[in-house]
Amino acid sequence: MWQASNVYGICAFAALGGALFGFDISSMSGVLGTEAYRRYFDHPLGYRQGGITASMPIGSFFGALASSFIADRFSRKRAIQLSCIIWVIGATFQAAAQNVAMLCVGRWIAGFCVGICSAIVPVYQAEIAPKEIRGRVVSLQQWAITWGILIQFFIQYAAAEGIGGGPTDPNQPTAAFRIPWGVQMVPGVILGLGLFFCPYSPRWLASKDRWEEAMQVLVHVHGKGNSNDPRVLAQYQEIEETLKLEREQAQTSFKTLTERRILKRVIIGCGLQLWSQLSGMNIMMYYIVYIMQGAGLGSPLLTASVQYIINVVMTLPAIIFLDKWGRRKPILAGFFGMMIWLFVSGGLQQAYGEPNTDETRTPENQDVTWIVRGQQSVSIGVVAASYLFVATFATTIGPTSWAYPAEIYPSRVRAKAVSLSTSTNWLANTALAFAVPPLLEAINYNMYYIFAAFNGLAFIHMFLMAPETKGFTLEEMDDVFDSGVPAWRTHVKRSRLDDLEREIEQGKTRIEGPVGDQPGGVVGANKAPEAKAVTVENA
Repeated sequence: MWQASNVYGICAFAALGGALFGFDISSMSGVLGTEAYRRYFDHPLGYRQGGITASMPIGSFFGALASSFIADRFSRKRAIQLSCIIWVIGATFQAAAQNVAMLCVGRWIAGFCVGICSAIVPVYQAEIAPKEIRGRVVSLQQWAITWGILIQFFIQYAAAEGIGGGPTDPNQPTAAFRIPWGVQMVPGVILGLGLFFCPYSPRWLASKDRWEEAMQVLVHVHGKGNSNDPRVLAQYQEIEETLKLEREQAQTSFKTLTERRILKRVIIGCGLQLWSQLSGMNIMMYYIVYIMQGAGLGSPLLTASVQYIINVVMTLPAIIFLDKWGRRKPILAGFFGMMIWLFVSGGLQQAYGEPNTDETRTPENQDVTWIVRGQQSVSIGVVAASYLFVATFATTIGPTSWAYPAEIYPSRVRAKAVSLSTSTNWLANTALAFAVPPLLEAINYNMYYIFAAFNGLAFIHMFLMAPETKGFTLEEMDDVFDSGVPAWRTHVKRSRLDDLEREIEQGKTRIEGPVGDQPGGVVGANKAPEAKAVTVENA
């Protein structure tokens, strides 16, 4: 079977798993303002709406926890394909939902898929990509999320406006929300089938002693078919040596994550995923319609759509420049910037807003309890702060919150550690999705101050604990985190991979892959290597 060999193409296609995440995030925001949804599900507000929204991330929490067992046993690729089957089942339940309970079941099942994808897709991308572009290709996960949010929102917007008499029609047919929810299964089918044409992770193959296949993937993807490519041989050598060292330690269970040297990374990875949720971004995605209704500026659905476009466009700079900027600077700048925009938005609403009483309530703002009325410049300021908040997140925390945890852990526990950090994301997501509707009702603008404070705490945490990782291979992360150099100081060290590649090019070192007839040593799959898979000879 034909196998893709372009790293960008492979990682971009795998990022469709992120698009599923985006579809599910946006699957509620576009229907909240429609009469079809409100009437059919008996006007869910407060904890009832929070429960509907939270059913997806709680499913994702369990999916993320389960992902490591599936990915370690059956491979990263097969884990993602299994999640696609689960996704189609979940979308079917949602599209056919007859009541709130059935809708929640469908969202839970779809969320289970999203949990697997959100944990394993970045791992697969990181293990496929060379270190020079690892941040860029893992950032494609976040870009796919933004595209999923945008596409699903516009599908919902078109359905809301085009079916029946529009979103305010009291007799609007249920197709206004069933069609968008049913369309969700399309990207899942495409991803599940397309992955048959993508390679396995070479690091996973090596962990299963499928050395020849691992070498073939490296040659095919990184060496353009040249089994003597110095970069391919150097990568193979580094994977082999690291795996041998990890096997000598013989620890691959979740208990290993409590070791002092690993626990530090677990705290950083889980912390970054937690703070990415407590930053308030996904709340903007879930409940942006409520925010725009409260601002009282134009059509809430149309105004919200601009935010989704900003989310897509402003992720591009991170994809292009993340491997130049590094990880640490965008993380710190992101949390600081989002803190500022939330304080601005909350301050404007506190100073110029008022309770939404029976006298001020209209069909357009009936679901919110605090509004800005008769102050167009202030409304513009609230919306602008929301847009700037989204732009800041999209360029900084969005991509780094996936790239950083996927690259900092040792190979033997990578899938488990990433699943744990991702499950932290989903646990926080669940709590916020459930709590924010009643918070919006009860404390209104004060909610912005709470999330601004979270961003301030995140800035301090990451400043003290998160070192720079750009330019290092996955196998060199031990050098970064065990160096004893404080996170806020520059860790200067040349990559071992670069040195080894240079020695091979100069003929100072000769490396042979698994035993075979050709100079590079690449042979057919599933043959056991000799006692030492790679030999090194100094000239």
